[in-house]
Amino acid sequence: MPEIPDLNIFRDNLAKRLVGQKLSTINILESRRLKLPETAFKAALEGHRLTEINRIGKQLYFVFGEKHTLSLQLVLYGSMHWYNGKNENRFTIAELMFSNGTGLAVTDWQKAVILTLDPEPAAVPDALEIPRGYLAHALKEFSKPIKTVLQEGKVVQGIGNAYTDEILYAANISPFSIAGKIPEKNIVVLTKAIHDVLTGAEAHIRKNFPDTITEKERDFLSVHLPRHKITPKGEKIIVSTIASRKTYYTEGQELFK
Repeated sequence: MPEIPDLNIFRDNLAKRLVGQKLSTINILESRRLKLPETAFKAALEGHRLTEINRIGKQLYFVFGEKHTLSLQLVLYGSMHWYNGKNENRFTIAELMFSNGTGLAVTDWQKAVILTLDPEPAAVPDALEIPRGYLAHALKEFSKPIKTVLQEGKVVQGIGNAYTDEILYAANISPFSIAGKIPEKNIVVLTKAIHDVLTGAEAHIRKNFPDTITEKERDFLSVHLPRHKITPKGEKIIVSTIASRKTYYTEGQELFK
């Protein structure tokens, strides 16, 4: 699943080639997850200039002119690919052709990608824009494991399975800790870990794959390492399940309950 570090790089690389161009055509080949018909997307977007691309949570927002926005959520297996002329990418969900002759194909073999026209504003902050003291107040209401709370998007947007494990490892908090039982001093550490882990991963990916618009391997991570038995520090990696999601952590992470 592409997460914030990946999506920030995708956003920048998409913007380099597409911002300032008009959308010539949008064709939606798989419509089962649309809330509006394809004709509504065409009427709102075709012929309009792309003015900016933003990211909020796990969604990319393509802003056309001053009126309409197309949001794209890649979910688990969604991917984007450049093409010229005819799109020959398999499992295509949507095709966007721009006035400079650049095509963008959105693919997903699971057909789970979500395209939304003019989405509602987000109700909770993005993971990289958490206000000071916000988590200390917000987490008090939850009796679920902290991993579940960080992932489900009701408190903060944009943190997926892999980076939740990485953040909790960096903060030395067990993923099984009850969110509302974590002391405020540890929540301060957690808030910093969210920022540091996500920006650090983005810097690594940007250095190694500067032009990418597709998700890359994550062998540089510290604990969410399905192919490894120990962390780079030599700690045994424990694998468990929380809310049906595979979870990687170490014995040394502190449990609050």
